[in-house]
Amino acid sequence: MKPTYPKFTADELNKRINDYFIYITGQQQVQGDLLTGLNPKPTAKTKKAGEQQPIPATITGLALYLDFNSLYDYEAAEKRGRFAQLLKRARLRIEAEYEKKLHQHSSGGAIFALKNLGWNDDKTPGHASVKPLKIQIIETGLKPAASEKEVIL
Repeated sequence: MKPTYPKFTADELNKRINDYFIYITGQQQVQGDLLTGLNPKPTAKTKKAGEQQPIPATITGLALYLDFNSLYDYEAAEKRGRFAQLLKRARLRIEAEYEKKLHQHSSGGAIFALKNLGWNDDKTPGHASVKPLKIQIIETGLKPAASEKEVIL
């Protein structure tokens, strides 16, 4: 099945991505929840209907906000689409939000999310794909003298 992409220009997509990050902070006035289509009930923390509490940044939430039909379509567009750079930058912004949560007392969820986004907590330096360097000394010419007695002047 061929992935389907929303119809955006680069500027429109960039604006929608920025709008998503404003939306999740709870600063944007909304009529219902743009991610689920539900009308949230005002709580004691919300001042009036239409305001929302901040919600975490997620790849799935961004894909829904951008009107992708599936997460598969979003990921395909991020890898090969004409707006791959914009979508990769949006993913980086979401990873930055998870990374901030690593400094909080309970960061297990952020660690899980970052691992699913390709992060690795391997304690060994370097990358697993890097092979150790093998050095072989090849002798050429005269052998060095082992002692002063072997030196001929």
